Formats: sequence, C-alpha cells, structure tokens
Amino acid sequence: MKRLVTTALVVLFPWAAWAQQGTFTSRNLTPETALTAARAALEHCRKSGWQAAVAVVDRAGLTQVLLRDRYAGAHTIDGAMNKAWTAASFRQPTGQLAAETQAGKPMSGVRALPRVFAGGGGLVIEAGGQTLGAIAVSGAPGGEADEQCAAAGIKAIADQIEF
Repeated sequence: MKRLVTTALVVLFPWAAWAQQGTFTSRNLTPETALTAARAALEHCRKSGWQAAVAVVDRAGLTQVLLRDRYAGAHTIDGAMNKAWTAASFRQPTGQLAAETQAGKPMSGVRALPRVFAGGGGLVIEAGGQTLGAIAVSGAPGGEADEQCAAAGIKAIADQIEF
C-alpha cells in the first residue's frame, strides 16, 4: 500500500519526490578552472590595449578569483566583483539587466539593492543547463568591451565545463 501511495504522489505531484530529498547536488567551478577563465579574460583585454580587473565567482556569487592588471584603476576591483556577483545572483548578463532596470521599467528598483551593478561586462558561466558561476570585467572602454573580455574567459574553459 505504501508503494502505491508513493507512486501515486510522484505521478500526481512530481514535486513531492523533490520534497522528500534532504539534500541536493550542484556543480561548481574548481579554483583552477576559475583562474584559467580569469587569465584568458585578462589576456584578451591586454591584447586589446585595455587595463582591467577580472572577477570569477561561484554560483552563490562568492569570489573565487580576482585579477587586476598593473595599471587598472582602483575602482575596477569593486566593479568586476559586483558585476560578477550581479550576473550570478540574477542568472543573466549584466548588460541585459541594465536594459531591464532602466528608470520607469518595472524592475528599476533592483538598481537600489546593494552590490547590484546594472551595466555591461558580467556574464553567467553555464554548462549542462546549470549555472556554475559568473565572470566579469571592469576597466575596458565600456560595457561591451568588458563583455568581450569576459566572453574570452568563458571560451577558454568551455571544453572543461561541458558535461
């Protein structure tokens, strides 16, 4: 009888199977993979003649790697970390969030939250349908340039994270 009830619950209420589990598993970037991404992003910026900072965060937005090039401004450290945190937290590129949170839009109040950076340069790192973290760059000339560097970081680790 218990088996019949359990089967009925799973069929009628699929979320009931999840509710019975006491833990879950998530995938995360290794520190080595995060460092590879950050180095590739920084190298892309350098080749373009830009001095920048790069941050890679885990899925919770906690910083795993932070690199600042020798002449990147002091502000680029907080900029990169906050962009990466924002991309991980909202699970979307910060340039997209910038467009959705403009003054007068329904989500405009999000910009008032601490650490939210609504400007280009932060990208989500995803693989196999899961968010693994985010990477962000600050210091290139504009959000689109920052995003190009961040994308180079993701490209450098694509083979390592696909599953």
